[in-house]
Amino acid sequence: MTRDVYEYAVIRVIPKVERGEQINAGVLLYCQPRDYLCARVELDPARLRALDPAADVDAVRRALSAYELACGDEPGPLGAESLGGRFRWLTAPRSTIVQAGPVHAGLTADPDTELARLFDKLVRI
Repeated sequence: MTRDVYEYAVIRVIPKVERGEQINAGVLLYCQPRDYLCARVELDPARLRALDPAADVDAVRRALSAYELACGDEPGPLGAESLGGRFRWLTAPRSTIVQAGPVHAGLTADPDTELARLFDKLVRI
């Protein structure tokens, strides 16, 4: 079984950036040797409203879905970029409500399974 290096970042929602409180709402995983880039997101509206009762849940969901769309094959602003270029753009530091956390690395034989494992461990806790 061959294992390859992958990189991942947690996609987080920080409803009030000045307070720094956050909710993990997704995982972005890139594995260059497997030509793999995928994001999986899920927003818990109750957790979001616990941090910010006035949060626009629909707007946050749209922002999160942009991560999934950027990883897909549909034409869009990042469609012409390489998968690595997309990953770097998606994980670039931002001062917005939805942003990626620091990039971490690991080894995997199956990026889909690793994404599911990370998602369960880091988002669905």
